[in-house]
Amino acid sequence: MSFRLANVAGRAALVEGDHYFDLEAASEGAFGPDPMAAIGGFGALHEVAASLGGRTPTGTLRDAALESPVPAPISCFGIGLNYADHVAESGMERPTVPVVFAKFPTCIAGPGAEVAIPNGAIDYEAEVVVVIGTGGHHIAAKDAWSHIAGVTGGQDISDRALQFAASPPHFDLGKSRDGYGPLGPVLVSVDAFDDPDDISVECRVNGDTRQSSSTRHLIFSVPVLVEYLSSILTLQPGDVIFTGTPDGVGMASGKLLQPGDVIETRIGTVGSMTNPCVAG
Repeated sequence: MSFRLANVAGRAALVEGDHYFDLEAASEGAFGPDPMAAIGGFGALHEVAASLGGRTPTGTLRDAALESPVPAPISCFGIGLNYADHVAESGMERPTVPVVFAKFPTCIAGPGAEVAIPNGAIDYEAEVVVVIGTGGHHIAAKDAWSHIAGVTGGQDISDRALQFAASPPHFDLGKSRDGYGPLGPVLVSVDAFDDPDDISVECRVNGDTRQSSSTRHLIFSVPVLVEYLSSILTLQPGDVIFTGTPDGVGMASGKLLQPGDVIETRIGTVGSMTNPCVAG
């Protein structure tokens, strides 16, 4: 059975419908409260999720304080220029190998976290994010999905002024301000998707649809990314991969973020997260 893993006020929880179940209680102590430990043991989460039918929920999602379902990854990878339409709007050449940069893990934030806007060059980038469950080195593309604990939504918020303040650009720093990596609202197991290589991604700002696409349009698919990254370094449980953003970013359209804006990110089967922009 598929599972939906949430982080409720720092505690791992499984979601069913509009309710959540504290994982430590639901698993009768087999799991502790740590969401990162739950990701590392994702195989057993299927069994716990299947047992929820006879249990009393801990609470409702409406009243839950949701935090990032992956609060403390060791490595956080960003993939640039991974949709052909985004390559075109950026005026760049189509890459022949994945364009990889680091988002420092301190940027990770929850699905409702505020996004600080320190200048007039802050951009949104809606992305499908995959989370490693079983680590490894030299993972073959054909085996990649079995190493993934689940899928969540992400925003690769980018400070374009900081990103392009140096030559070559500071991709890592420009995308790693505190709070510039919202994730959520939940982590959904791979078996919940009809086709994990065809997941919809959408971004709205103040209700206006800015981005709308699917991972079937990725230049480098999720299995290819996992194979490529793991050929260079050992992936660890809980590592996150922002898989790239489609066209419609603010830098190309001239619609950069301002205080008071509200970013809504919708990922098929995962759900949506809403991040308000504030001056800062």
